[in-house]
This record gives sequence, structure tokens and C-alpha cells, in this order.
Amino acid sequence: PERRDAPAPVRSRGLTYGLIAYGLWGLFPLYFPLLEPAGAAEILAHRMVWSLVVSSIILTVVRGWRAIVTMRARTWGLVVAAAALIAVNWGIYIWAVNNGRVVDAALGYFINPLVSVVLGVVIFRERLRPAQWTAVGLGGTAVVVLAVAGGSFPWVALTLAASFGVYGLVKKVIPLAPTASLTAEGLVQVVPEVIYLAVI
Repeated sequence: PERRDAPAPVRSRGLTYGLIAYGLWGLFPLYFPLLEPAGAAEILAHRMVWSLVVSSIILTVVRGWRAIVTMRARTWGLVVAAAALIAVNWGIYIWAVNNGRVVDAALGYFINPLVSVVLGVVIFRERLRPAQWTAVGLGGTAVVVLAVAGGSFPWVALTLAASFGVYGLVKKVIPLAPTASLTAEGLVQVVPEVIYLAVI
């Protein structure tokens, strides 16, 4: 998120990029079904492989490979954890969309900010103002109402929210620029995914 003391053009640009990103994310439920008969695992594998291709090109352009080449074992451990979390998140999301569970998936990403707030307060000792606590309380109440109205345990939503929330937590402590971090995650994921695609 942009700092509140950032210049207005920077805040405006961040808002624009955020709207574009979430707009594209929101269009996935229209896109994934067009890929039939490819299932969730195949779509996930392609998404990981092609994400690595794109991030590798960007990292080459900005000359950022040194950060990956010189990474320490602890950083690699964090990258592996991030790669596993985002694989779970992407996989469940694609499965949900292709199995008529779009509302459950949407609920997961509605819950996600609440998970991030909880992690910020518990892990990073961040403090919320009364108005922020009120917003969190309203959001939490809405989640409970939606979950009860659904009539079943919202495992899809909770898995998406938890995996993406913890992914954000891990990404916060990885000492890499975003492009280098994403590329490193792709390197962790690429071998099993390429093997899987070759087999099918």
C-alpha cells in the first residue's frame, strides 16, 4: 500500500495500478472456463511456467539476477514457503472458478484483508485506530453472515484467505525486490510443473 504521506500523483498511480490488477483478477472467472478441457492442475502449471518466463525477462531487463544468484539458504527457505503458499492459493482459486464456486472464491478474497490485519497486529505489533477496529469488526461480521448464509463450512474461502494472507506475510520478510522474489518462486515451481506438463 502507498504511504499516506506520499505525493498525490504517486498515490493516484498506486490506486490506478491496484484497480487494474483487481479488475484483471476479477475477469479470471470468465477466462478460465474458456480453457476447457484443461483442468485446474494444467492451468496452474501453465500459469506458473509462463509467469516465470515473463518475470525472467523483466529481471533480465532490469539486471536483477545477481540478487537471486547470491541468495542465502534462509532466503531460499522463505522463497520455497512463498512458492508453496501461492501454488495452493492459485490452485484452489482456479479449481473453485472451474467448479462453480466463484462466490466462495470471492468470499476468500473478501476475508483476506482481515487476515492481513490480524497478522499485522499479532506479528508486527501494528496498532489500529478505533475507526479501523470498527471497520475490521464490520468486515468480520459480514464474513460470518455470508458464511452462515452459505449453509456449509466455507473451506474454499478460508483456504484462499489464509494462504494469501500468510503469503503476504512471508513476502514482507523476504529480502528481495518483488520481481526477483517472484522469479525465485518461479524457479522453485518450474521443475515439477514442466515435468507435469510433459507427462500430460
